[in-house]
Amino acid sequence: MTTTPEGVSLGMPQLPPPDYPDDVRARLAADARELIARYPDSRSALLPLLHLVQSEEGHVTRTGMQFCADMLDLTTAEVTAVATFYTMYRRKPSGDYQVGVCTNTLCAVMGGDAIFEALQEHLGVGNGETTDDGKVTLEHIECNAACDFAPVVMVNWEFFDNQTPGSAKRLVDDLRAGARVEPTRGAPLCTFKETARILAGFPDERPGAVEATGGAGPASLIGLRLAKGEAPPARVVNPRTGGPEGTQPTAEEGE
Repeated sequence: MTTTPEGVSLGMPQLPPPDYPDDVRARLAADARELIARYPDSRSALLPLLHLVQSEEGHVTRTGMQFCADMLDLTTAEVTAVATFYTMYRRKPSGDYQVGVCTNTLCAVMGGDAIFEALQEHLGVGNGETTDDGKVTLEHIECNAACDFAPVVMVNWEFFDNQTPGSAKRLVDDLRAGARVEPTRGAPLCTFKETARILAGFPDERPGAVEATGGAGPASLIGLRLAKGEAPPARVVNPRTGGPEGTQPTAEEGE
């Protein structure tokens, strides 16, 4: 439905979205055909195609959804139903860096709630909002399957483990300043648009990116090691201090 600037509904359907410029559409169409060819049923390519159009504009626009519908011979309603279901598809402009703070149970207990509150105040934004410079979008997210590294912050789906309010604030400051930021594990950090293209299924051609990896932590593997008959470790080390479990971060680390 269309609305006036005052927010009054006119009771009329929206006009069709504008098309991409000819050169952009031709480039995206070539990429889309490559993705579609990977599937026996073209409809199965919808998820990667949504990532593809997201890599173009930083979020999934009505133009992007119309493009997906055209390429897959679907209705825009069918495409919209999928695009609005998955949270990895953004429906409005967002930052170069999606900063997600895990606030699920273990991360929250370990400090995730405090980190999220500190970042909201530090950045001056709420959940799902973007800083004025367009660099950082902040959101709280559910479990990142990295509980042994709690509390965890993710930037464009790359892990930053064992965070504190102080380290998280330094992280977003570096992102906004354009400083080089290295994830705790996994591939080197790139922008959200670049991440979306990789998620669409195109190779990450940055030197060393494919070789970069990260495994499970000691807490995740201890059950497997015990099942194999291996002796348990003599002590558990606090990952944030390097000292015995129970050692607290310094005031600077936890500020």
